[in-house]
Amino acid sequence: MVYIILGKGFEPMEAVAPCDILRRGGADVRFAGIGGTLIEGSHGICVQADCTVEEMKLENADMVILPGGLGGVHAILASETAMNFIRLAYEKNYLIAAICAAPTILAKLHITDGRKATCYPGLEDQMGAAQMIPCGAVQDGNVITGRAAGAADEFGLACLRALKGEEAARQIASDIVYRA
Repeated sequence: MVYIILGKGFEPMEAVAPCDILRRGGADVRFAGIGGTLIEGSHGICVQADCTVEEMKLENADMVILPGGLGGVHAILASETAMNFIRLAYEKNYLIAAICAAPTILAKLHITDGRKATCYPGLEDQMGAAQMIPCGAVQDGNVITGRAAGAADEFGLACLRALKGEEAARQIASDIVYRA
């Protein structure tokens, strides 16, 4: 199970594109909302979450994805439930992925310390001891980070590759006519 955590003000492209790519690749993906199940993203786009963060089950998780969007990032940081889930998932060596401003959440939890990572340009000073790489998406161990909305497909494919393998990612990239 992949949980994508949504807080008010999340970046829709960074949530929906990876969800779509992962579902096309056969992954079971659930949106988990903070403060309810109808979550308003940036630009007035609302997404109906499948569950609340309180309903997420750690024993069912394979991966946790954090979309960016400053409002969404602030909502995750303010949610003790979401932060504990991320921390415990990392401790159990599950896949952890964050894009845009959300890698700063991982930095606050020291998850990116010593790892290659990327984030939204200009937020590098909030990435602590991460080894910053200016690219669309990068995986270092069980941690995947993405740069911004423009890299949402690349990030989604990196998540799929980590979860289902290179062949699954290559097939979906071909199916969606992805161009690097």
